[in-house]
Amino acid sequence: MNEIDEIKKILIIDDNPNPTADMLNMYGFEVTVTGDGKQGLIELNKNIDKYDLVLLDVMMPVMDGWTTLKNIRNHKILNSIPIIMLTAIDDDYKQVSGLKSGADDYIVKPFVFPNLLARIEALLRRSNWNKKDVKRAQTINSLTSREKEILKLVSLGDSNAKIAEKLFIREITVKTHLNNIYRKIGVDNRVQAAIAAMNAGIKDI
Repeated sequence: MNEIDEIKKILIIDDNPNPTADMLNMYGFEVTVTGDGKQGLIELNKNIDKYDLVLLDVMMPVMDGWTTLKNIRNHKILNSIPIIMLTAIDDDYKQVSGLKSGADDYIVKPFVFPNLLARIEALLRRSNWNKKDVKRAQTINSLTSREKEILKLVSLGDSNAKIAEKLFIREITVKTHLNNIYRKIGVDNRVQAAIAAMNAGIKDI
């Protein structure tokens, strides 16, 4: 799996999941299958933090994909999980409606497996980036007042010398604070720190 370091867990909500489940298992994913939307929601609620992505069929007994999608997106914890809708109907209007309803992607059956795999990996990468941004934003909020001041000035493009001048401190002190900031928010340099600050909402720092 490209650029995916750990085993990712996928929930397939589909009354006819094979051979998709078998192929995903073969490619190193951990796959769980439920046969309808109701069972899928029960599984997600039992394991709130377990799954990294959901493959959701549109046409199913008991509870269809649209209703299941709505329930997931209305859930206060599960609402951000990536979801790919699967359907046998190639209808542009329904695809657009699905995306507007909260689906992250939409693929028509029968599909070529490498196409599905590429979409899964793309969504997982995006999800990982978002999780890292959220974690960094939380860490930035826990920085000291001085560290926040310095990070804000870094994000505005100020040099160490300029920051020292504005804050009436020595340049070596700025460097020390920056090293602490890099370590705390998990970045390697001032560019990454500035991006993290802007993603966290620089005006709120």
